[in-house]
Amino acid sequence: MARRPLPRILSNGSAQLARSRELARTAADSATDVLHPLITITRGLRRLAAAGRRRVTETPKEKRGALLFLVSSVLLVVALLPYGPLLAAVTLMAAAAWKGRDRPPAAADGPDESQTERLKALYEALVPYFSTAEDPEPLYTHGGAWDKVFPTYAFDGGGRISHLVVRYPAYFTDSEAEARARIEHLLAAKSGRGREYHFTWDEEGNQLTVSVLPSLPVDIAAQRFVTTPGETVLGFTDPTRVRRTLPLTCGEQRRDVPPVVWRTGLRSTEPHLLALGQPGSGTSTLLRSIALQALQHGDVVIVDGGGTGEYACLTGRDGVLAVECGLTGALASLEWAATETERRLIAANRAHQAGHPPPDDTKRPLWILLDRPTAFTHLAAADDRKDPQSLLQMPLRHGRPANVTVVVADQLDSADALTDAVHQHTRARVILGPATAEQVESVLGAPPHTTPVDQVPPGRGYARLGTGPVHRLQVPATPNPYDDATSEAHRQAVLDLLPPRTTPADGETVPDPDPTQGEPEPVGPETEPVPEPEPVTPEAVPVLTEPEPVPVVLAEPAERKPVPLLTKPTKTS
Repeated sequence: MARRPLPRILSNGSAQLARSRELARTAADSATDVLHPLITITRGLRRLAAAGRRRVTETPKEKRGALLFLVSSVLLVVALLPYGPLLAAVTLMAAAAWKGRDRPPAAADGPDESQTERLKALYEALVPYFSTAEDPEPLYTHGGAWDKVFPTYAFDGGGRISHLVVRYPAYFTDSEAEARARIEHLLAAKSGRGREYHFTWDEEGNQLTVSVLPSLPVDIAAQRFVTTPGETVLGFTDPTRVRRTLPLTCGEQRRDVPPVVWRTGLRSTEPHLLALGQPGSGTSTLLRSIALQALQHGDVVIVDGGGTGEYACLTGRDGVLAVECGLTGALASLEWAATETERRLIAANRAHQAGHPPPDDTKRPLWILLDRPTAFTHLAAADDRKDPQSLLQMPLRHGRPANVTVVVADQLDSADALTDAVHQHTRARVILGPATAEQVESVLGAPPHTTPVDQVPPGRGYARLGTGPVHRLQVPATPNPYDDATSEAHRQAVLDLLPPRTTPADGETVPDPDPTQGEPEPVGPETEPVPEPEPVTPEAVPVLTEPEPVPVVLAEPAERKPVPLLTKPTKTS
């Protein structure tokens, strides 16, 4: 017997059921959209009725009569007013619509379970430091209430503390640096490592405010800063520490960033700078940034003890007097710098005694930049020659009135090899790279106001100008443009700031000193000053004409020996 086919409604019933379900869902959504105002008003009326019922229930029985009389009087007044019932209905509908609107769920007032556990752990960790056995009412006890000592707290997206106010007892020694350091170290460890925390101690109110500092911008490239002559931008810092801002260009955006400005010149209290850091921390970048800013209004002499060609882009540029990488050239340049400083002091002193303004050649700033000068100390000792650092006595001691500024950059491991003159006269200090709080305090003379971290980008550190506060510092990106690892944007930014090249004329010679015009002016850092010849009685020479003085060519000799005086010439075949 042949099997009869199933009815059509049963064979494709599942498809029809799915289609019907979709149509019903669409119709329900459409009806919900159309009837949404009515649904909202109905929900609002229900909430208003529940609120009224709750109000009546909460009212004491002896006051319910007065409440009923008040409501009846209001209804009677509304009914007697013209258009009163209509206005009352409109008002009721508006109140119901407002009450029945969709509202987001209210956020929890207190911390969640994980945040509570973190605050409890932090409270228990502070108990040994903020409690004593003699306290009759201790604020910190094991198993105590943490909400009494943490009145304000905030967490970031990762569940770590981002802001915290800590109350501590009045007998805590908050005036001692060691006691403060212990509490700061504990809070930084318990709140989450890898971030920089700022601690604000309120000794009068016995409160400690802990806040997480945002990262400093690292995308600021070298550029022309809006500064006056005598101002040098070392880097950028937090907006809470500096009131001044500079307009900067970051790619295609312009923004205002607070800078760390170092002022030099006659009225500067910190005329010289010392920068220390670990290898690769950005000390050479800082010196390049300072050199590019100094070339706008002055001359620069660079001594590179590293010998890696970090300043090759400045060789032969207008305003760059010398870029020395060897011991002989470094000694010659620094000897000339010391002589030039002395000459400027003498010229300015003579002008002051005569009642005239200083000469123009003493007003132009002279910058002496030394990168790793301790590398020459060992070479000079091995060759039994003079240490180049000993030639910095004159520029360091008397550089400020002569408009001579000295900037020394070296590694932290070689800080002990720097001379006492460098340590005593460099009142502006910078430390870059990862460093402990003890290292920062030993270099800057004051502890940092934040907790140093282990991993920092190049050019990141701290700065202190004289006796001022300690600032977080981020040096603008000023890499070597000839380095293959430099990005194209940063390379072009540095190349745009370089002055044009200046090629001296061939055969330039040093002019003979004229005794009628006073002391001769030095011709540059490449040669030593030629001593004035003593009067010598010349002997008879069998020549037809009077011998002319031999000119001295501007070239660095193999050994720095004094130029021989004009004596009796020898016969040549």
